[in-house]
Amino acid sequence: MSTGVSTRPSLTLSRRLNATPEQVYAAWTEPKQLVRWFGPENINAITHAETDVRVGGRFRVIMEDDKGEIHNVSGVYQEVIANTKLRFTWSWITTPERESVVTVTFAPAAGGTLLTLLHEQLFDEAARDGHTHGWTGSLVKLEAYFA
Repeated sequence: MSTGVSTRPSLTLSRRLNATPEQVYAAWTEPKQLVRWFGPENINAITHAETDVRVGGRFRVIMEDDKGEIHNVSGVYQEVIANTKLRFTWSWITTPERESVVTVTFAPAAGGTLLTLLHEQLFDEAARDGHTHGWTGSLVKLEAYFA
């Protein structure tokens, strides 16, 4: 018997970072830091980053890739627990109807931080795979930022 509820794809990634939860949280919430690590390896520059880190506040990041294409993503913070958790909507300007939700947690771990990223309600498997690639690249850059 079908319940009529469809399950949309999600992804979960974790990294242990050589920084305190406060430092990692700041890297996610302060535009001056965000521009230094955000985006996968094919992103040449973050041309714009803004954050209004409060429930109901918005963020926007505009990136330019190595082919000169512009990628513009934004969302609204749904939950903000300083140095512990961020939950926000995620939507590309080109596909605003495909809104998804990202939850990032920051937990003390072995002299650093265990960051866990959960990206839920992705449109389809292809979107999950693309976001897995993007987030993996971003987290590699975040690890290098704190190396």
